[in-house]
Amino acid sequence: MTKADDNTNQRSVPLVTRRTLLKGAVSGAVLATSSGFFAGRAYADGQFMDLDSLRAANIDWRQAEGASITVGVIPAGYFQNLETVLPDFKELTGIDVRFEMTPPGQIRQKAVLDLSSKTGTWATHAADPMYYDLYVTNDWVDPLDGYLGDAKLTDNDWFQYEDILAGWRGATSVGGSPFGIPFDGEATIQVYRKDVFDKLGLKPAETFDEFTSNAAAAHDPDNRLWGTALRGFRGAGQNMYIYPSIFRSFGGEWFDNTGKMVVNGPEAIAALNWYVNLLNNYAPPGVENWNWPDIADAFGQGTVASYIDAHGSAAVITNPEKSKVIGKIGFARWPKGPSGKRVSSIWNWSFPINGALSQKDKVATWLFIQWAASKETQVATTYAFPGAYKRTGANRTSVWEIGEYRATLEAAGDNYIAAATTSFAEDTDVEWRPRLPQWPAVGDTMATAIQAALVGQSTVTDALNEAQKKIEAILKG
Repeated sequence: MTKADDNTNQRSVPLVTRRTLLKGAVSGAVLATSSGFFAGRAYADGQFMDLDSLRAANIDWRQAEGASITVGVIPAGYFQNLETVLPDFKELTGIDVRFEMTPPGQIRQKAVLDLSSKTGTWATHAADPMYYDLYVTNDWVDPLDGYLGDAKLTDNDWFQYEDILAGWRGATSVGGSPFGIPFDGEATIQVYRKDVFDKLGLKPAETFDEFTSNAAAAHDPDNRLWGTALRGFRGAGQNMYIYPSIFRSFGGEWFDNTGKMVVNGPEAIAALNWYVNLLNNYAPPGVENWNWPDIADAFGQGTVASYIDAHGSAAVITNPEKSKVIGKIGFARWPKGPSGKRVSSIWNWSFPINGALSQKDKVATWLFIQWAASKETQVATTYAFPGAYKRTGANRTSVWEIGEYRATLEAAGDNYIAAATTSFAEDTDVEWRPRLPQWPAVGDTMATAIQAALVGQSTVTDALNEAQKKIEAILKG
């Protein structure tokens, strides 16, 4: 996601142990015939899925034959897997698709430039869900209701849009209409050293107070073990990735009953105080400069006892080439805040349709998006992928229920699948961050305030008051 302003590349390291390598080798070569996908065929000919299963969809896959489109994605494992299986899409449709790998720190800016200039360079791209309000306000991307509702373009009995995780669908919708189709994503969960907790008689935290007390109990810096770590690095996708869940768990609302954005209310002050006190008391020195890879690496080296971050960070802490804590890891849901709510982030990479395209290229792009988000392609790029790297962010409830996929994930640690799937189903909050067209500037303003409070450049109250003034000016234009 390694980037400094969001959290997407965490799954570019394979989630493997000797057990899952052996299991993956088997499932990569032969899938259970009950799944209806690729079964018992060598990959040497470049075919990764049963095209007959795709052709069973009641649409004409060849209706945009001859089109050529470019897709902007980040250089992460999940998109590299998708690029590997692209020959199947060409064979199915006759459409050429070229991936343009763009670092995560640049893809947003390039997408905005392309969409606003109406050049149509990228037919679609890996879109940050927080940018959809900006896109929709400016009519840069097409609403997808018409594509999903057009029987010539979509066989809903086959595609099953509602099978895609509900929170992710909500995050890529504006005003109740979908504008992007999720491909890969995550939930935020609690990760802890099960061996340390067992020795100390601790259980994973059910509340924020328990999370703090667990961190205090495990904190032993003299022996190079710190109680916890959360993202401290300044950025809309870093400290402003983790703080919004805390704020919402404290009962915070981004907008008051008049529609005014308020970031300095009592819930905000309490939330930021909790974050600052936790990290100043129990996190390693320099945590204000840590993003998710730093946390995962430290945990994997055995120097952090607990953290809360994306479920896909398990790919780092279970990497046998780097981690010292394999077999000693436990997972749990976000703890409940004072409001009684657990609030996981909603993060996904999704695909919109560039409104500047020709009609033929729009159809070609929709066919690509539909193929990439389909159950067949999700399977082909997760547990059935022949390489060592298996995606952990499948977009569909039905894929998370497949035994082979669950077997690939279960070696991560105690309660991993249950923590992730329960979080997807019960803890996601579409409004976890403020959805508005000015998000890039608002997110950066909040990130600056959060870090200023963390490092003591400002008090919590003063930092949030200053952010409030700046955000009011931003929203006035």
